Amino acid sequence: MTWSQHPDPIPGDTASVDAIEMLIVPRAVDLGEMVVRRALPSVKRQMVGPFIFFDQMGPAEFLTDQGIDVRPHPHINLSTLTYLFEGQIWHRDSLGTDLSIEPGAVNWMTAGRGIVHSERTSEERRANGQKLFGIQTWMAMPAHLEESDPDFAHHGKTELPVVEAAGFSARMIAGSAFGATSPLAAPSETLYADIQLAAGTRTPIEPTVPERALYTIDGEIEVAGQRFTPGQLLILRPGDQIVINAVTNARVMLFGGEPMEGPRWIWWNFVSSRPERIEQAKEEWRRCRFETVPGDEEEFIPLPEDIGKPRRATGGNAFTS
Repeated sequence: MTWSQHPDPIPGDTASVDAIEMLIVPRAVDLGEMVVRRALPSVKRQMVGPFIFFDQMGPAEFLTDQGIDVRPHPHINLSTLTYLFEGQIWHRDSLGTDLSIEPGAVNWMTAGRGIVHSERTSEERRANGQKLFGIQTWMAMPAHLEESDPDFAHHGKTELPVVEAAGFSARMIAGSAFGATSPLAAPSETLYADIQLAAGTRTPIEPTVPERALYTIDGEIEVAGQRFTPGQLLILRPGDQIVINAVTNARVMLFGGEPMEGPRWIWWNFVSSRPERIEQAKEEWRRCRFETVPGDEEEFIPLPEDIGKPRRATGGNAFTS
């Protein structure tokens, strides 16, 4: 692998440091069993490429007999991707999928016209306790594919290509970068990589997709003369090549892709290009017209009637009703 050299930004020179279009500090969201950091959607920015939802789960530690119990709930017109650094989550859905997600692997669930799933801690992990740390994202689907059949794909850790060089490692979760391509079949151009850097490593990030962002997981990095610590979302200016300088050993998520052809509406677990479709999904869930989850039929999350109307999400504007 060839690493191109770039001059350092000049302190006080705006043109040399404006490769970062926007900085977002995620807000804390209490889910009951754990608090997550929600970077997208935010009042500053709702989407990056197809990514419309970006949650950092943990790091959290569950003691014996503790765990997560996300009861069956519905999704439409989106895909979800769960990626763990540590721990395990047991996934079941209305297609009959019944398996765990492990660190370094990918669970890719396509809701399409409608799917129901649950996420829980397995009995084995609950008995012994565990740490949990990872990222969960939602991706909007192209309008012409929103009502496709629901689907589920799992790619184990060894299936995802890893690019390595001195002080650098990148696991390709989706899309192509650093000379490697993930086997994940996304419905639109999508980029998603887990990058680990040794202190002192300088890594260029090419503008291979129209919209890109970095999310800091661990350590301290420097981009365009500014330093960033864990839990920050950096929206990169389109078309700019940037360089990540690892001040310490660091880990970041690089993600983005082609923006959707139009705005998306989001309400609870529903995302769609059509607000009336969300209203339809609400009524379907209220009247129990979604499929059930085999092996997890006893519980479900009721429709939250008090969270307002669907809101319009766009790439760079605030929510509007």
